[in-house]
Amino acid sequence: MAKILVVDDEADLELLVKQKFRRKIRENIYEFVFAQNGEEALLKVSEHPDIDIILSDINMPVMDGLTLLSRLPEANPMLKAVVVSAYGDMQNIRTAMNRGAFDFVCKPVDFEDLDLTMEKTILHVKQLQETLQAIKENNILKMYVDENVLNFMAHKEFETSLLKNETLEATVVFIDVCGFTAITEQVAANTVVKLLNGLFDTIVKEIIAQGGHVDKFMGDAVMAVFRGDYHLDRAIDAALAVKIQVEKSEAIEMGNIKYKPQISIGINSGEMVSGNIGSETLKRLDYTVIGDAVNLSQRLQTVAKAGQIIITEEVYHKAKESFSCGKVGEVNLKNKAKAVMVYEVLA
Repeated sequence: MAKILVVDDEADLELLVKQKFRRKIRENIYEFVFAQNGEEALLKVSEHPDIDIILSDINMPVMDGLTLLSRLPEANPMLKAVVVSAYGDMQNIRTAMNRGAFDFVCKPVDFEDLDLTMEKTILHVKQLQETLQAIKENNILKMYVDENVLNFMAHKEFETSLLKNETLEATVVFIDVCGFTAITEQVAANTVVKLLNGLFDTIVKEIIAQGGHVDKFMGDAVMAVFRGDYHLDRAIDAALAVKIQVEKSEAIEMGNIKYKPQISIGINSGEMVSGNIGSETLKRLDYTVIGDAVNLSQRLQTVAKAGQIIITEEVYHKAKESFSCGKVGEVNLKNKAKAVMVYEVLA
């Protein structure tokens, strides 16, 4: 729906416009707002920031249409105005266009011509709005996406690569911030978010340093994926580095609450499916990994105590030559019929 501001001091114009465009008003294609002079029009623009276009006369009391045109960029730079006036001489037309009018329609008004002019102007404004929105989204995207990824997105192969699903060998790491849920009930929201983001920054830096990819943030937990050569070794190195950095962090005092950050980690390695998972209807797809190996990593994290890095016996045999590990014992995990033997990575 387009919102249109009509600015004219003719008393019967409002009724005439509503009659001529009654079908489009009824079908929610057009919505009209009315003002009797330029000063009142500027007030309406401030009250209705979603106005798309203006239809304005020139000769009006208090503030004329030409003065209004000169004031519009300051009031709303996205607005486009069509001058509708009986003063259709070349001088007025040139003055109006030089002050930013998008088009000029002469009175007496041919409403079919006016409708076409309005459609053209509305289309132009909508395109400007979409461009501005794209710029805003791009700037937001730059805050969250690596520059190399953005450059890749600019190429054609990005579209086809997103549709590519594959089976691969990789390592998944789940890192949970322990005890964090409890303090969210006692601390202001802004403080909670700032604290959690600070901890996530510490975790993410170590993941990236080992060539890992942060797959997603899940509440107060991080899921990371390591692919390529020595993916298991790099994942464990990252987990140990995260543990050291968090242990080095000082306790945080918030009023009567004292919180010492700790993490628990589950790591698993194996075959998993990588692809776009989500709803095409909602246009919300998440490029992620799924499979039993992924699920097991998360379940290992749930049995890990604060400061522990937990792995399966299978992963232990792959990692024992490079890392010092200790046997924890058998644990029962969700959707596993038998108890699972787990180990703790120590150093």
